[in-house]
Amino acid sequence: MLYGILLVVQVVIAVALIALILMQHGKGADAGAAFGSGASATVFGSRGSANFLSRSTAILAVIFFVNSLSLAYLAASVPEARSLIEQMQEEARQQRLLDDTIPMDPIPTDLLPGRPGDIPE
Repeated sequence: MLYGILLVVQVVIAVALIALILMQHGKGADAGAAFGSGASATVFGSRGSANFLSRSTAILAVIFFVNSLSLAYLAASVPEARSLIEQMQEEARQQRLLDDTIPMDPIPTDLLPGRPGDIPE
């Protein structure tokens, strides 16, 4: 249950990281912004978006790595699932062990039609 929730969180964080990285301007975009390409009219101001986006990306990256380590730990601690054939083989092996340990009563000789050494009449 927890593994599934963390896996969904991992996918959401990965998509958010991709979106944040694609929204950021590269270093070459700063030269164009210096000549008035509208950078001062952004929601965060002329430098606010760079700081906000880089900080958000860093925080999401840390959460992504912590979540990745948690998923790796949970995946390593989950016992390996056995196939149906392996389960049936294990049950058959246990049944053979039980059959070998159960003592069988000897066949009563008085119920046999003839005993060894008897001469038929």
